[in-house]
Amino acid sequence: MKRATAAAAVPVLALLVGAVPAQAQTVASGSLSFSGDPGDWISGGGSYAYSTDTKDRLTVNATEDHNHVAVSVSGFNSDWWTLDLVAPSGTGLTAGTYDGATRYPFQGADAPGLDLSGNGRGCNTLTGTFTVQNAVFGPHGYVQTFDATFEQHCEGGTTAARGAVHIANPPAPPELGIGLKVATDGTASTLDGNAYLHGTVQCTGPATVTLSGAATQVKHNVIIRGTYSTQVACTPGAPVAWKGTVVPAGTTPFQKGKAEVVTQATALDPTYNTNVSVDDTTVVTLVKG
Repeated sequence: MKRATAAAAVPVLALLVGAVPAQAQTVASGSLSFSGDPGDWISGGGSYAYSTDTKDRLTVNATEDHNHVAVSVSGFNSDWWTLDLVAPSGTGLTAGTYDGATRYPFQGADAPGLDLSGNGRGCNTLTGTFTVQNAVFGPHGYVQTFDATFEQHCEGGTTAARGAVHIANPPAPPELGIGLKVATDGTASTLDGNAYLHGTVQCTGPATVTLSGAATQVKHNVIIRGTYSTQVACTPGAPVAWKGTVVPAGTTPFQKGKAEVVTQATALDPTYNTNVSVDDTTVVTLVKG
């Protein structure tokens, strides 16, 4: 059953800078439950159970390297708790038992980290252990399945809080994919000296694609360079045309002939809140225009 505890002041320690879970995802189906011995500071000797089936809101997030999983509970009764489970530095969480855990984020590089806190209660120092039964991740720290049990002792005490977490989400959505094509023909303007380029982009989902690049041309032992940037709204299903204007950096205009064009196309993947990029180098033949 859910049982409220009285909030108590806990000395505040500065957080260490490190890899932390980024974008929280709402748990489709999951639970967090724990209980404690009489005298345990976190549980107050009580029992707590939260589940998406009973209208409690659970979120989960993980680091890119799967080293750290954080589960947060916003209870229907206004309770709030956070559980952090961290593997030793340089490793990802996999099925197995992690002994010798100390308080996250102050654990040593070779030690696992653990922290159950909430409702105004937390440990200054802690020791504990946790066991991961199942862990399935997707791209960019997406958590599909995560099942674990844990035991936590505050301040070196013998009393403990013990619990379990279960997370079940749908399979990870695919990452955004983008494609880039730079046409091999372009125009060198005799009016303003600019080079005019064009091409197409493709994407697997709706995205705003930013194209940025540079063109280099050598004429009569003179190097002509310039950069360009443009944006295009990309929708899946068909190539979308783009155009770019390259302004020469110096006083020498772009001219008829070949130029090397280096281009990068970048778009934000809205599902994972990460940038996706593709690079291209093309030799473009400029004609007078």
